[in-house]
Amino acid sequence: MEIVENVNSASNTDHNHKFGLATANIDTEHQLTLGHVWKHHKAIIGWSFFWAMCAVGWGFDGQVNGAMIGVAAFREDFGYILDGQAVLPARCQTAFNVISGVGQFLGGFCCSWVADRAGRKPSLAAGILICTAGIVGEVATTSNTGFLMSKLLLGFGLGFYLTFGPLMCSEITPVVFRGISTAGVNLGIAIGQLISNSVIKGFGERTDRWAYRGPFAIQFLFALFLAVGLPFSPESPWYLVRAGKPEQARKSLERLFGKDADTDISAKLTDIEITVREESTKVVPSFMECFRGTNLLRTGISTGVLACQHFVGIIFVLGYSTYFFQLACLDASYSFDLGVGVTACGVLGNFCSWFLVNSFGRRKVFNLGMITLTALLLLIGIMDVVPSSAAKWVQASATVLYAFIYFLTIGAMAFVLLGETSSVQLKARTTALATAVQALFAIVMSFAIPYMVNPDEGNLRGKVGFIFSGLGAIATLASFFYIPELKGRTFGEIDTMFLNRVPPWKMGSYQIEAVL
Repeated sequence: MEIVENVNSASNTDHNHKFGLATANIDTEHQLTLGHVWKHHKAIIGWSFFWAMCAVGWGFDGQVNGAMIGVAAFREDFGYILDGQAVLPARCQTAFNVISGVGQFLGGFCCSWVADRAGRKPSLAAGILICTAGIVGEVATTSNTGFLMSKLLLGFGLGFYLTFGPLMCSEITPVVFRGISTAGVNLGIAIGQLISNSVIKGFGERTDRWAYRGPFAIQFLFALFLAVGLPFSPESPWYLVRAGKPEQARKSLERLFGKDADTDISAKLTDIEITVREESTKVVPSFMECFRGTNLLRTGISTGVLACQHFVGIIFVLGYSTYFFQLACLDASYSFDLGVGVTACGVLGNFCSWFLVNSFGRRKVFNLGMITLTALLLLIGIMDVVPSSAAKWVQASATVLYAFIYFLTIGAMAFVLLGETSSVQLKARTTALATAVQALFAIVMSFAIPYMVNPDEGNLRGKVGFIFSGLGAIATLASFFYIPELKGRTFGEIDTMFLNRVPPWKMGSYQIEAVL
């Protein structure tokens, strides 16, 4: 009897010790400042930047698809001549854009399975190899069929890129830096789009095939950057704990936070272990589990924020900006310059978002962005029915302003919310679902927009703004009810709020008495 009592006493002591460590880590997370992170945890900043840059290749590909239509040599080789001008048929535009989305859809699902079994690093390595093979095909092919197959393969690899960016950025950072880190994924997209438009401007006025082969070949640099840095990156400590590798998780935390604070590392590791254990008693990782109980709401928010980007016409305004400027009768040189300016404003907007994410939170910035972008789309539509040259420049200015507001608000906050809303056990699968939903919407929009915009089809030009302003208004209304405020919350606290079925619009003011 005495032995049993001693065992129980030791067990209770161990439990209380772990509870105390986890509680101490939560307190530390709440007290940690950005200044402390910048000064003492440069490894976290560096590796956050590395994983966020996964999105550069995705942003480049998404932008080059639409911008390439403005390159005469590309239209000549893959299209036909109409009234003395080279035109890429709407069906070809649709096929080139849709096939990439199909690849991303499939890649997102595949990489989540690999990520939970082999780890985040080996999965990204597989994505790099697949992307490289797709890029080789894009550069080498001379047929529409070969180009389509290359885009499919590249899209499959890009599904890996877009999944691992927000996934890793949310798993390797402390709470105070998590918003900036995950918003950095959107910075990667913006940088990719800026590079894309800049490269197209540099190559686009050539008359040979390198007018379009050059931009495609630039994508090798993104794969090389990731391939060189990946072997040195720490693995996700959250994945290692879930995989039953606590000592490796400790080493990963030491690489991220430093080895000098052993007590802090122990507290962080214990907090991760308790959160993972608590979730594992309620959740068995599977795609079906993402749609059960409170996980349905978490999945809906995670995928909905990316859907909102399409409801406000991101592919129309940014993906087709160069071509849109040409259809507005602006000189080709001006259209390329404005295309670069649009994406440059996007990069600036994302930098500015870092100052908003911790000061104003997620909900206010996201909802204000939705309202503003919807209004700008309405303005673009109105200016298209005004018969004056000045109206065309108002449209161009509204497009540039749109890019800045988009990346400042919903572009950045969508990835922040994606990284925070999903449960730890289902994070890879939820992120994969979000990637798939994004790809699905991209497929639909890439199919529809060419038929709406092209002069040989709907020829709506800027009037497409009316359509997307209506869709944006609907999405804005939904955002008011479903966008949560998760600023300053640990993953354990976020779990508690969803398990307690706190309405998303009330999460910012909800008081948590205990999270363990």
